[in-house]
Amino acid sequence: MTGVQTCALPISGAPGATLNLTEVMDNCRIGSLQIRVFVLCLGSLIMDGFDVQAMGYVAPAMLGEWNLPRPTLGPLLSIGHLGVMFGAIAFSMLADKIGRRPVLIYATFFFALMTIATAYAQNVEQMRWLRFIAGLGLGSIIPNATALVGEFSPKRTRVAWVMCITMGFTLGAAIGGFVANWLIPAYGWRSVFVFGGVIPLLIAIGMAIGMPESLQFLAVRKRKLDQLARWLKQLDPALKVDASTQFVVNETSKRGVPFWHLFREGRAFVTTLLWIVNFTNILVLYSLSGWLPTIFQGLMGYDASTATLLATTVQVGGTIGAFGLAWLIVRGGFIPMLTLTFAIATVSVALIGQPGLSLPVMYTIVFIAGWCVVGGQPGLNALSSSYYPTYLRSTGVGAGLGIGRVGAILGPTLAAQLVQWQWSPQQLLWAAAVPALISTLVVLTLW
Repeated sequence: MTGVQTCALPISGAPGATLNLTEVMDNCRIGSLQIRVFVLCLGSLIMDGFDVQAMGYVAPAMLGEWNLPRPTLGPLLSIGHLGVMFGAIAFSMLADKIGRRPVLIYATFFFALMTIATAYAQNVEQMRWLRFIAGLGLGSIIPNATALVGEFSPKRTRVAWVMCITMGFTLGAAIGGFVANWLIPAYGWRSVFVFGGVIPLLIAIGMAIGMPESLQFLAVRKRKLDQLARWLKQLDPALKVDASTQFVVNETSKRGVPFWHLFREGRAFVTTLLWIVNFTNILVLYSLSGWLPTIFQGLMGYDASTATLLATTVQVGGTIGAFGLAWLIVRGGFIPMLTLTFAIATVSVALIGQPGLSLPVMYTIVFIAGWCVVGGQPGLNALSSSYYPTYLRSTGVGAGLGIGRVGAILGPTLAAQLVQWQWSPQQLLWAAAVPALISTLVVLTLW
């Protein structure tokens, strides 16, 4: 992601000239403005992942304190994902209308405050409502951060930047396991939510002070051109831009509700397939993330610390896998690499529940499953971001993730039912491998 050439402008950039903003952004070197965008978006994504996954880590301690049975965890996990689903779809469409910047700032403030409020829940009913409301803000972070980072990245390194930034969500989920393992014994499970709210509150303040709007979005929508000119000067001080400069982009904006444009101009087939693979992969992802600590501790006999670390290994594998998959996709293309990734996911997920595995072997299999399932999701996000134009980018990524959240809702709930039916760990993990197989077949169809 280095060695990008300086801005190669189609026109001199003199005052009064016409400036092709698409070509400027496609060819511009990475500078301080882009780094600021990347760092702020990465920070928000890390805490987004931390807060979405927090319930899975605190569940054993919380259920024990409230004397609740294990199947109670399913609805608790699902209600948060229901809020995330609505937030991903609604606020992504809003961002394609008013901009990525305001939605990201207000959503980060909102989920930070609601996560702090979650720490003070006194019963399971309050917890359900707080997780649902917080989910509305959490759902809007990935699609809008993905769109913004993509629109500030040079063309030839865009896929790598988008995947490496969106893996922040996975990194946050992984960090959550270590933080929970440290905080819960010392301060109780509520401290995890306090930590998960204070940090994004500081990040939101940083966004309000230093984060720009997408320059391509402003040019496509033809609004706030004075701010566009100011941020362009920060992007490249050598550019000569004034009030008479005309900005053009290599695409047009369309009127109407962005959601319906996902199915127009030949996009319906690919949109449908992207929704299906988001659904199946996120179903596996959150079934593993939400239930593995409980399965390892309650059904497979591991102690609490080992169970938490094994579950955290899924997220660690996903974090490293996102980097590895980004490298592979840049060289081998989206479809071949994602097909291979989900095929390996199918096998590794099925193996987790096999009896008689030594602990080192279990860590290895869980790591590989995390690499493929959790690490594969940033690949899908980058594929969606690359496919849709600027005026649809947030909506396209957000709608795919929103539909995917149906999987996040159904997965933990279905797992709770299977646990109630007293399925063995082997049966539970075989069932979780089926959606991974479907993901493989859908990506093959895209090919």
